[in-house]
Amino acid sequence: MRRRILGGTGISVSEYCFGAMMLGAWGTTDHDEAVRIVHTALDAGINFVDTADMYSDGESEVIVGKALKGRRDDVVLASKVHFPMGPDANNGGNSRRWITRAVEDSLRRLDTDYLDVYQLHRFDHTTDLEESLSVLSDLVRAGKVRVIGSSVFAAERIVEAQWVAERRGHVRPRTEQPPYSIFNRSIETAVLPTAARYGLGVLTWSPLAGGWLSGRYEKAADVDLTTGRRTVQRHKFDPALPANARKLEVVAELRKLAAELGRSLTHLALAFVRAHPAVTSAIIGPRTHEQLTDLLAGVDLVLEDDVLDRIDEIVPPGTDLNPLDADYLPPSLADSALRRRR
Repeated sequence: MRRRILGGTGISVSEYCFGAMMLGAWGTTDHDEAVRIVHTALDAGINFVDTADMYSDGESEVIVGKALKGRRDDVVLASKVHFPMGPDANNGGNSRRWITRAVEDSLRRLDTDYLDVYQLHRFDHTTDLEESLSVLSDLVRAGKVRVIGSSVFAAERIVEAQWVAERRGHVRPRTEQPPYSIFNRSIETAVLPTAARYGLGVLTWSPLAGGWLSGRYEKAADVDLTTGRRTVQRHKFDPALPANARKLEVVAELRKLAAELGRSLTHLALAFVRAHPAVTSAIIGPRTHEQLTDLLAGVDLVLEDDVLDRIDEIVPPGTDLNPLDADYLPPSLADSALRRRR
């Protein structure tokens, strides 16, 4: 497993990061099996594990803590904070009040004294960014966190965070975690160049585009909208929508390309993400041991320029096949009142 340096921090991380979102109630409910999956990843050379407090309502962090018993010092461990962890409005967000409590909860569940990387899971429009960076800086200085970062920040927010940190004397974010796949390439326009400009380590998630690039879907009938995430994210999967119908066409084209290389579609998809020079580590989130084994088998694939050129012809750089795939919509677009003068 090849290693790369995380955002100029000197921390060496594997080019695959084990994403723990599917550990627990959202995926692998058997804790012993979940621990076995993590151990297989570590034994294969992955030294980077990413989770979040909200994954399975904290259960993912508990499982990761169990899996790292006796191996903690060999692993770069990342978690995230932002999403609600209870009914009270103050049990979430990026405020000093919440982050101070949330990090202690994560450390307890993970059974560790510190986090190598602690990330704001989303931008919080109700909290001044200086407030968030201030408390995160305090956590670094207290030794509870080594590196701070962000997830799904727009390019202008990445820049804002760098400037706020410099002007106010705070620790600056060193990582960004955006979604990236052959189907979702919009971050190539500004996010990835901005991250590179400021020397950020980039941990990309959803390289298989929510399962579209796993080879699971070949025709419309294969898309079951009655189970799993497809029930609440129909806009991403419903083949009746033209953008999703196009996904099926693209899958067929990519299958042919992968076959010419003698590799699977999943191997092609992961190799594409790893090929971008701004990407430090690609997060893989297997639910089963078999899925992990398949993903690990593709770590040696390096795509030549002619293959990347063909992918560019199928899905142009900087574009999303379905704009509705975006997991973040700023208030300026989500709230019509902000676009109408009263």
